[in-house]
Order: sequence, then C-alpha cells, then structure tokens
Amino acid sequence: MATIYDVAERAGVSLATVSRVMNKNTNVGEKTKQKVLAAMAELDYRPNTFAQSLASNSSNSIGVLVSQLDGPYYGPMMAEIESALRATNKHVIIAVGHSVAEQEIDSVEFLLGRGCDALILDVEAVSDEYLIELSQGATPIVLINRYISDISDRCIYLDNELGGYLATRHVLELGHRDIAYVSGPKRKHDAVERLEGHKKALAEFDVPYKASLCVEGDYKEDGGVVAMEQLLDSAQRFTAVVCANDQMVSGAISVCLERGLKVPGDLSFVGYDNIPFARYISPKLTTVNNPIHEMGKMAALWLLKNIYKNDQLEVTNVFVPELVVRGSARRPGNK
Repeated sequence: MATIYDVAERAGVSLATVSRVMNKNTNVGEKTKQKVLAAMAELDYRPNTFAQSLASNSSNSIGVLVSQLDGPYYGPMMAEIESALRATNKHVIIAVGHSVAEQEIDSVEFLLGRGCDALILDVEAVSDEYLIELSQGATPIVLINRYISDISDRCIYLDNELGGYLATRHVLELGHRDIAYVSGPKRKHDAVERLEGHKKALAEFDVPYKASLCVEGDYKEDGGVVAMEQLLDSAQRFTAVVCANDQMVSGAISVCLERGLKVPGDLSFVGYDNIPFARYISPKLTTVNNPIHEMGKMAALWLLKNIYKNDQLEVTNVFVPELVVRGSARRPGNK
C-alpha cells in the first residue's frame, strides 16, 4: 500500500508539498500540484482521513441529523447545509432520527462515533434536558427548528407561534368565523407552537376555540386526506381550513374536489411552509413562508463562525414567518 512518502518521492517534492496539495492549500503552483496528483493516481494513493483527523484534531466533517429524508421540506435544508460547508472543504455525514427519541439518540451516538467536528440537529422527540446536556460535551451542536432558552445561542429557529397566528388571522380578517384546523403531530414542538398561534388569533377576534374542529394530522398528504374526511363526515359547519403544513393541504383539497366542493368557493384553505408546489397548484395556495433552506444555511454558518473561527460571517438565529397570499382563501359566501 502506497504512503505519502512514496507520493513525495514519485513526484519529486517534499512531504510538506504533498500535504498542502491534499489539503487544497492554494500556496502550491499548478505545475507542482499536477505532478503530485499524477503521482497519487499512479500509486492509487488515498489520504488516510482518520489519521489526518488525529494529527490535526479536526475531521472536517459535520454530522447532520434530520427527522426524515423524503418529502419536499428537508431536501432544501440539507442542500444549503452541504453547499455552505463544501465551499470551505467540509463534508457532511447524514443520519435520520424518524422523530423517535431512541432513534434520535442512537443517531447522535453514531455521528459522535464518526469523529464529527460538530453536529447540526433537527430533532423533535428528545428532551430539552438531553440537548442541554449534549451541548456541554466536547462536540459542539447547533439546533434547527427548535428553541431552548438555556442554549438559545445554539438555536436556529422560526417563530412558529407567530406563523400559526398569521395563518388563522388571515381567514379571520376575510370574515370567517367557523374555522377548522388540521394540526401537525402534537408530539412535535413546531406543531404545538403553530396550534398555539391559531388559538391566539381566534381569541383576538373573540372566536371560541372548538376542539371538535381541530384534527391532528401527520404532516403528510395522507394525513390531510384522513383529517379532511373526518371533518366533513362530522357534519360540523366550517367555511375555512387552516393546515399546519402544505403537504396536508394538498391531501385535504383532494378530498374536497372528490366530493364536489369548490376551493375557495365552498371552503377556503391556508397552509404553512410555502414549499414549491404551493405556487403551482390550482388555486395557488395561500400559506406561511417557512425559510427552512435559509435556516439550514445559517446552521452551517454558525458552525463555520463558532467552531472554525470564521469571525466575518453574519449569523441569523431567529427567523420571522411571512404570510404569502395567493388564491386559496376568500371571503365566506363569495362563490
């Protein structure tokens, strides 16, 4: 097996020069760089990254733990994380927690065992206490879409309560008073916060919150289907539906269309997240913008600034949701 010494001898350069080429140091001439790369190829030499990390006390790898890999929500977030880190020659190792505490903890342990320099965590099931204790360990962490006051400086998050409030306030301002709500899973922090925002808007307009008009969904299209069928079969009166994410809206609207209801003529809808399809369906979806891709980027920049000491970077910790008004909600009775 070839070593770095063999590469240096074959290329006719010093060990330091080979090391600079492997570390993508710009202080190497192009001709010398190509000689080193050619020698590495001829010898089929690959750097031992584990040995490098022991020597430098840095693996240049970041662990990223997300709740799931499917759907339109997490892809943009992970793309921004990877892009920001790769631009500085850092690489990501991805694990999935599936919103189950045991699996989230297992994935954290997996990433720690891989010698990651730091962890970016999108976790929903583990406790605040676990994360606070984890933050005191040797491996730095930063959280996405989660706020914990004791480690607020490590949290990159959206004001989800405000987002839930804006969604419901919109239909209230249009004149709706009978409003159904499809929540996310109530074990998830963001789902609870969005529901609190919904209740806050109702209270502001002196509209009683009716638990019978609130159905728990699962943040997926099928969950929107089940929730909408349950609401319609209950024979309760409602003229608007606020859903805790856009994916459930798509399932809910499909049920309405199958039953001959018009959107927004018979029922108005407001979603949450502003994922790409929201502006392409008919009618185009009124929703709350959730800049998850920007939060992913900020989590990466937080690490680059605080762990890799790039002090020139500006990091935003708190994001403010915005209502995006399109065509899926109108005044009640306005066919």
